[in-house]
Amino acid sequence: MRILLTNDDGIHAEGLVALENIAKVLTDDIWICAPEYEQSGASRALTLSDPVRVRKLDARRFATSGTPTDCVMLAISELIEGAKPDLVLSGVNRGANLAEDVTLSGTVAGAIEGMAMGVASIALSQTGWPTGNDDIFAPAERFAPGIIRKLVETGWPKGVIINVNFPSRPVEQITEVEVTRQTFRDINVRHAEKRTDLRNREYYWMGFRQELSSPAAGTDLKAIYDGKISVTPLHIDLTHLETVHRLKGVLGGVPPKA
Repeated sequence: MRILLTNDDGIHAEGLVALENIAKVLTDDIWICAPEYEQSGASRALTLSDPVRVRKLDARRFATSGTPTDCVMLAISELIEGAKPDLVLSGVNRGANLAEDVTLSGTVAGAIEGMAMGVASIALSQTGWPTGNDDIFAPAERFAPGIIRKLVETGWPKGVIINVNFPSRPVEQITEVEVTRQTFRDINVRHAEKRTDLRNREYYWMGFRQELSSPAAGTDLKAIYDGKISVTPLHIDLTHLETVHRLKGVLGGVPPKA
């Protein structure tokens, strides 16, 4: 199996080291293409107004000046020699990608670009944040290989990616995987903090409040809150069919008059 690795935390991220360790359990045919600098929150941004520079670090490892989407597109279409990859793994993200945040995530976007180019793709994210010498990626490294292998054996539709999130708990306390649906938080956790720089000029730092939502059973958030590994199939079709059917009765046919 030929695997392409990417991420949004950058070519030097600890999560990319973890992802490479995961991939090595599955194959020795590994290619890496990741952003030169962190691209968290880049979503599916494609660089169109600036050149994208590629730096070759070794025979199968590249860094680009672009986004995760740029990286996957360039890797599959230009950089990988021979056959295109059988699988794209994006991550392991430092922090969860759950609920409505998946639409902001560069990690998820990397997987979506792989899917768009005809390659089965999985996004992996690790809840938590590095503190001291703690290995926050231990759950992902321990459980991801088995989950990925089972997913590949089972397969999934071409227009779907798999979004996997690992809870921030000791490995021995993680005992369940749950296949979940994406949810939407009942509170707004995104905010802008106003600060002042050393020249007395104001600026803003974007971030997330550490507040818990009240998710329903069967959702990605609820699974992570309960210490389970969340596996969510996602697709890019954002159409709300219920509203489509309702509006067809009032907007179909001749355009209405003002």
